[in-house]
Amino acid sequence: MSRIRALFFDVDGTIVDTERDGHRVAFNATFREFGYDDVWDVDAYHELLQVAGGKERMRRHFERSGRFPGGVPDALIESLHKRKTEIFIGLIQEGRLPLRPGVRRLMTEALEAGLRLGICTTANERSVQALRQAMLPDIPFEVVLAGDVIRRKKPDPEIYRLALARTGLPAEAAIAIEDSANGVRAGKAAGMFVVATTNGYTEREDLSGADLVLTALGDPDGEKGVLKQAAGPLDFDGCLHVDALLAYVDRLA
Repeated sequence: MSRIRALFFDVDGTIVDTERDGHRVAFNATFREFGYDDVWDVDAYHELLQVAGGKERMRRHFERSGRFPGGVPDALIESLHKRKTEIFIGLIQEGRLPLRPGVRRLMTEALEAGLRLGICTTANERSVQALRQAMLPDIPFEVVLAGDVIRRKKPDPEIYRLALARTGLPAEAAIAIEDSANGVRAGKAAGMFVVATTNGYTEREDLSGADLVLTALGDPDGEKGVLKQAAGPLDFDGCLHVDALLAYVDRLA
């Protein structure tokens, strides 16, 4: 029997490719509504993604702009982020942000294999709940950790350590499914096995710390993934299946 008992999923860029056409669009719409002419283009947003958390990204942006020499008001950041979340949730509810290839399939296979599922993300909790209700209403997650539930965001391992504490699992019994360098560092710092699936932003990041790197989890009748990095033999046909993943992890143990 495999030592693995749970899969913990990141959200943005992992479950849904939200960053470019979701969060970025919502931030820019919010800036316009509040009367700011700031526009985050694709490249600028990629740079800001190195800062974990939407509030933190806005604060970093405004600090660099020099617009608030006395410091960026906390109330402004809160107001901007609240409105941005509403716009982003609207995009989800309109069906404009589909699940990434293989996500539902892998989750379903995991449940059938008796594994426990969790969500560990720095994304806003309201956004995460909206995504679950709209896209994954049939998937039971044992733990959902999001937003300000922790003080230190990825790459700090706090959120994964909290997930392990909530489930009562040792680090070696869980796999983190991530997409970014910050996420990979967080999972590894928590002592977990980490699978990274790249997207348009994170394909340029250093994900070498992950135990397995793919372009996507893959769907048999849809987009297949490409194996980018593995530490040993893996049964992979363009789709990462739970039985093959567990066998791979156990061989590396």
